[in-house]
This record gives sequence, C-alpha cells and structure tokens, in this order.
Amino acid sequence: MLDTSERPLSAADESGQLLLATARGDTAAFEQLYRATSSRLFGVCLRVVPQRSEAEDVLQEVFANVWRKAGQFDPARASGNTWLAMMARNKAIDHLRASRNARQSVPIDLTDELADESPNAQAVAEAALEGHRLEDCLQELEAPRRALLRTAFFEGVTYEELATRSQTPLGTVKSWIRRSLAKLKACLEA
Repeated sequence: MLDTSERPLSAADESGQLLLATARGDTAAFEQLYRATSSRLFGVCLRVVPQRSEAEDVLQEVFANVWRKAGQFDPARASGNTWLAMMARNKAIDHLRASRNARQSVPIDLTDELADESPNAQAVAEAALEGHRLEDCLQELEAPRRALLRTAFFEGVTYEELATRSQTPLGTVKSWIRRSLAKLKACLEA
C-alpha cells in the first residue's frame, strides 16, 4: 500500500477513510462502512446475480472480504466507493462462474441484462477528475452556502426544510442557492 500522505483523502471519500480505519481493525468504522455502502453494493451484486437470495449471499462474502482485505485498499489508485464496487462486481462474477445452476437458469434472451454496464477505466478516471474539479469549485463557495448546496442536493432536502434548519427566510435560501449554482457553473466551465 502506498503512503496515503502522497494524496490525502478528500472529505468526500468517506468510504475510503472508513476502509483505512477498517484496515486498522476498527470495528465501528467497519459497521459504519457497511451501513453507508451496503445498499449500493447490493445493487451491484443484484445486477450480476439476478437471484435476490444469491445476491445477498454474495454481498455477505463481499463484506467478509472487505474485513480481511481492507489493508489492500490504496487511496492513491481508487476511491473507496470504486474499490468496493469492483470487489462486489468481481465477487458476483466469481459466484456466477462457480455456480452451474446460476448459469443454466439464466435464459439466453436475458444475457444482455447480464452484460457488464459498469464504467470502463477511462470513464472512472474521468469521473474522478470531474469529482475533484467539482470539489475544488465547491471549496470556492462560502462555507454556509456550500453546506446549503450539499444538504439540498446530496440529502434531497427541500428549500423549505433548509430555511427551517438554517433559520433563514425561504427567499434568502433560494437566492443563496441560485447564486451558488451560478458560481459553480462558471467555475466548472472555466
């Protein structure tokens, strides 16, 4: 594993931070990692292994592997979410290969649904660059405006709820978000 001080983990890569803590044997971090990522990873497993019960078994194997292999996670090579998704996908594919019944139970006309639709390495790299660029642009906003944007778009909170939480008039919240989005757009287009 490379020295993580070469490229510090961003606050946005919570799963990467939790993986590093898990590698040190932190069971609370592992539990938090499970809660934060299990539904997304179950979706990855379910796309490859369409039988729900088998996909659940694969997910269990994935997290058993995460516990054992968290020390292999290298934040210089991939984000925590990317590493976990690759592990889930690979484990699901291994499960399909090992199970003759699973291969025989998939009708030929459904094979297109089993095709790997995950992004290729170039798409993953481009998405990571875009994510870093977005994070840099977000950092240019004032902290309260940045917090409002994150809450509105990443948590799906309405303007009314934001106004209530921040004890700010609704019109002001809408104006702040509109101006912040305009600044983000200008920054990303630059």
